[in-house]
Amino acid sequence: MEGSIMADLRASGLGGVPKGTTAGRPSSPSVGDVFYNGDLGYLEMYTAQGWFASSPVLPGQPTSVVATNSGTSRAFNNGRASVAFNVGTNGGLPTSFTVTSSPGSYTASGSTSPILVTGLQSSTQYTYTATATNNFGTSSASSASSAVTATTVPQAPSVSAAPGNAQATLTITPGATGGSAITGYTIVSSPVTTTQTTSNTTYTFTGLTNNTAYTFTATATNANGTSAASSASGSVTPINVITVDYLVVAGGGGGGGFGGGGGAGGLRSTVTASGGSPGTTENILTLSPSVSYTVQVGAGGAGGNGTTYTPGTNGIDSYISGSGITTITSTGGGGGGSQNNVPLSGGSGGGASASNGGSVNGRIGAAGTPNQGYAGGNSTNGAPYGSGGGGGAGAAGINVTGNGGGGAGVATSISGTSVTYAAGGGSGGYNAGADPGTNASANTGNGGGGIGNVGGGGSGNAGSGIVIIRSLSTASSATVSPTTSGSYKVYTFTATGSITF
Repeated sequence: MEGSIMADLRASGLGGVPKGTTAGRPSSPSVGDVFYNGDLGYLEMYTAQGWFASSPVLPGQPTSVVATNSGTSRAFNNGRASVAFNVGTNGGLPTSFTVTSSPGSYTASGSTSPILVTGLQSSTQYTYTATATNNFGTSSASSASSAVTATTVPQAPSVSAAPGNAQATLTITPGATGGSAITGYTIVSSPVTTTQTTSNTTYTFTGLTNNTAYTFTATATNANGTSAASSASGSVTPINVITVDYLVVAGGGGGGGFGGGGGAGGLRSTVTASGGSPGTTENILTLSPSVSYTVQVGAGGAGGNGTTYTPGTNGIDSYISGSGITTITSTGGGGGGSQNNVPLSGGSGGGASASNGGSVNGRIGAAGTPNQGYAGGNSTNGAPYGSGGGGGAGAAGINVTGNGGGGAGVATSISGTSVTYAAGGGSGGYNAGADPGTNASANTGNGGGGIGNVGGGGSGNAGSGIVIIRSLSTASSATVSPTTSGSYKVYTFTATGSITF
């Protein structure tokens, strides 16, 4: 009997506690039975409510946290890191672990090391801490790992296109690199022709069919993979050549000091007779796709000095120039002559000078330029010492015995509305000082040339020129915005600029 009692006491000690897995618990336990659960890592007691831990033991703090970037094929701003750690042995057995990033507090949980953390922002450095959890709670956080940069595929680029002859010039604007350098781009056309690749941000996509509309998308590639596709470019239509109409008007000549009217700037046009004689209509201009053409708009000449009797200066030429075309140039208008100075020649001639009080020698208006503008008017030989008007694109300046009218301009509807351009300036008479004369269309002004019948005499400054380009094609870039006239796009330049189709 005594030996049996001793055996029962030994069985109730720690060494005699039943042990095993959760599934191995006694199938018909009684309240008060104990069992060491190897799955959970602690001693359990059976109660009326079931099996419970006999004492609370938090898991130990994880140690030696190491993070590794895992960016292959990861979408932009959805980076991933693999975070490894050692299980802490200074506490209860953990059942799960949680890893947290800094910054961003991105978290992920798992039952074993390593744990993958996702959703990381591209090109951002992160450190990581780990905690352990069991039925009794969660450990304190581990020490932080070293910083690791999250990398992904690049951000999608953007792409724009300009048409050429059976090709298009593409400009790719890269997005963010995803933390790894971009090594190249892949471009696809719609409708599909070929898939083409480049390492440059400017690329000529070849093999297109003229007169077919295309859009383009692009992707970027780095060591982690390829980005999402860009939004489609604007639609472009490759063509062999672009034909345009033009109006090119130069700056007018300044009015003479105490003298003749300034001549209008030369006028050249494909939609109406050009200025001057014989005034033929010019041929349309053929431009090449993807070539930048320069447009210069000439300034008007300065008016002369009425005190020192100096003439006005010539206007500045206007032109369209670029590779593959003959430059279209209109000549600046001639400055009006003063009392003692002859007028200057130009696209349209400046008006003759006023006679020098008492002089019997009248002045002759300067000649115009064929197919651009007419001559200036002549002055008188004696009292009342009037001076001639400046020549216009549409008529010569008026010969006078008093104040002289400027020659008429030329009307054209290239912009969609009829506008008169390049009229000569009215003169200032000897007795009238700087008072402008009346030009041929009953308008007055200070300078020759420009829009409308703007001309000048008696020291007046001239109007500047203008260049208008009209085409059924839309420019891929221009320094001015177009207006629409029927099926035409109309580009009106009042200052020097450029245009590319």
